[in-house]
Amino acid sequence: MKYRQKTWIASALLGTLAQTALAASYPVTTEQQSRAEQVAQKGVALADLAPNAPERHVVKAGDTLWGISSLFLTSPWRWPELWGMNKTQIANPHLIYPGQTLVLVRQDGRALLQVDGAAAPSGDERLAPRVRIADLPDNAIAAIPQHLIEPFLNEAVVLDGDEFAAAPRVVATQEGRVMVSQGETAYVRGLQSKADTYRLFRSGKPLRDPDTGTVLGYESAFVGTADVTRPAGQAQVDGSTLEVPATIRIRHIRQEVGVGDRLAPLPARQYSRYVPHHPDKRLDGRIISVYGDAITAGQNQIVALNRGSADGLSRGHVLSLWRAGRVVKDRTDERNDNLRLPDEAHGTLFVFQTFKRVAYALVISVQEPVSAGDRFSSPQ
Repeated sequence: MKYRQKTWIASALLGTLAQTALAASYPVTTEQQSRAEQVAQKGVALADLAPNAPERHVVKAGDTLWGISSLFLTSPWRWPELWGMNKTQIANPHLIYPGQTLVLVRQDGRALLQVDGAAAPSGDERLAPRVRIADLPDNAIAAIPQHLIEPFLNEAVVLDGDEFAAAPRVVATQEGRVMVSQGETAYVRGLQSKADTYRLFRSGKPLRDPDTGTVLGYESAFVGTADVTRPAGQAQVDGSTLEVPATIRIRHIRQEVGVGDRLAPLPARQYSRYVPHHPDKRLDGRIISVYGDAITAGQNQIVALNRGSADGLSRGHVLSLWRAGRVVKDRTDERNDNLRLPDEAHGTLFVFQTFKRVAYALVISVQEPVSAGDRFSSPQ
């Protein structure tokens, strides 16, 4: 096993933590860099701690970075301040393991989070723990509950009209079958990718912007997965050269596969950890729909947003949900004027999948059911 020395800011004091070379580089905003540099030596102000922040917490299986941050801070997305990272470390956050004990140290009006048994920093002292560069270990805790979104990552397909028309398509099924199921054969035109395994999907519902009515994309229904067993080719028939479509074998189905269903390469497994962070610019928008058959969404459900990567939205962004203010009468005045109460933040979204003009987010917390048309914004 190989190890590599790295210098970490001492105030993080998270012990011997792992960092993967496969992890994606997360966007680091100017605001995050400034915050992290401010707290790297000092810690956070006591006023920023959660009211019931524990003095110590033993990391256990099932914990998440979001959950631990919620224990100690009033705003979980302010994770750089919790760990006291400098801007280099924000790009590839450390992984934390069950069994570690985190201790909250309060001194001089500030607070630092340390691993039990670690010595406090002094002056310009730095720690250089040994770091294993490897694949993401199975027992490292995730930023958010990974099991809630991982199945969705392979299933969610949002395409515009041109993309759907150009996607490889099933043109025939095995003889005698209108629809095919697991283990059966179908034939496909248009395969350009060299991938061996594909997702199958069917034209789905249009995702319309609640404000403009514009179709932002088409949420295509996941049908299943298939393996390519024979590539496309050509054949001579009665002196003519005819195309021979590729052959696929259905591996797994959510519903039976039929002529006209489209294909897309199966994405690589998502190894990267999703790290909560504040958008680097002001973002406002509305919820398009609740994923699945539900009309409203609660905690741990998935919603589609009318903003995507083209608008600056990216994986890991934290957003506030807003409840529209009610219209009430002023009964303290004889005129009985109608008044509109201000909107109130009542929940939190965590963006985990983005397309060009659409994104999907997990409802992390919410006080009331969430519906299409509800507003979201950058956290306050």
